[in-house]
Amino acid sequence: MNDRLFIGALRLVPKNTLSRLAGAATRWRAPRAVRRWAMRAFAARYGIDLTECPGIDAYGTFGEFFARPLRPGLRPVAAGERVVVSPVDGVVSEAGVAAGGRLVQAKGIDYAVAGLLGDEALAPRFEGGAYVTIYLSPRDYHRIHFPLAGAVAGYRYRPGKLWPVNPASVRTVPGLFSVNERLVTLTQTPLGACAVVAVGATVVGRVRAYYDPGAPHTNVARARPEHRDYDEPIPVEKGQELGAFEMGSTVILLFEPGKVRLSPALVAGTRVRVGEAIGEGT
Repeated sequence: MNDRLFIGALRLVPKNTLSRLAGAATRWRAPRAVRRWAMRAFAARYGIDLTECPGIDAYGTFGEFFARPLRPGLRPVAAGERVVVSPVDGVVSEAGVAAGGRLVQAKGIDYAVAGLLGDEALAPRFEGGAYVTIYLSPRDYHRIHFPLAGAVAGYRYRPGKLWPVNPASVRTVPGLFSVNERLVTLTQTPLGACAVVAVGATVVGRVRAYYDPGAPHTNVARARPEHRDYDEPIPVEKGQELGAFEMGSTVILLFEPGKVRLSPALVAGTRVRVGEAIGEGT
C-alpha cells in the first residue's frame, strides 16, 4: 500500500478513541501468565533487549513494561554544562535550523515553530534556532530525559489528532507534528531556553511528565489546552528523567537562535541514545 492510500484509509479510523482504548488495555492488571506472554511476545517481535531492564515480573501492567526504566549505568551522560545530550533513544528524522520560523518535517514538507508550540507569543524565542526531531520505534526505551541542566519554566499542553508518526505519515500528513497531541516542556538552561516537545501518535498517545504531578496526562477524552508558567522554576539535572511515553512516538528539541551548534553527525537516519552528546553551546 502506498503512503497516500495508507493515510486515506487511516482517515476513516477513530484514532483518538482507538488510542484511549489501547491505553486502557495497557494499564489493565491482567493475570500474571497473560502479562508475561504479552511482554515476551512484544519483546521478541521488536527485538527489545530485555537485559537492559528489570525482569518481566517487575511490571504489573503492559504499560509499565513499555515505559520501563533502564538498569543503572547503562546510559552515561556526557559531561559539560554546555554539552547537549540526547533526551531519548531513537533515530534522527531531521535536524537543522528553524530558518524563517519553519522546521523540516520531510522532503518538500515544512511546518511552523508557532504551530508546533501552540503558542504564538512564545514562538519568536525559537525561530532561527537549532532543532532536532527524534523518532522512537516500538523497540526503543521510552523514557524522556532533560538534554541540559537548568530549570523547568513551564509547559504547554495541546490536545490534537493522533496520526501515526511512522515514515509514511511523516512524508504525507502536512504539519503532522503541529496537529498531533503534544506536551511542550520549557526549560531555562546555560544555553538559553530549550523546548522539549513530546508528540503523541496513534495508539501511543499517552505522555506523562515526572517533574510536576499536576502536569496533564495526554490522550484523555474532552481534553482542553493547558498553559502554565511556574512562579518558581523547577530545578533539574542533565540526564534526569523528564517523563515517559506510556506507549510513545517522537521528541523534538528546539533551542534559541545562535545558542546551540548541533553535531555534524546528526543527520537523518542517525541512531542516538540517552546521554549521548548531540551538540554544544556556540
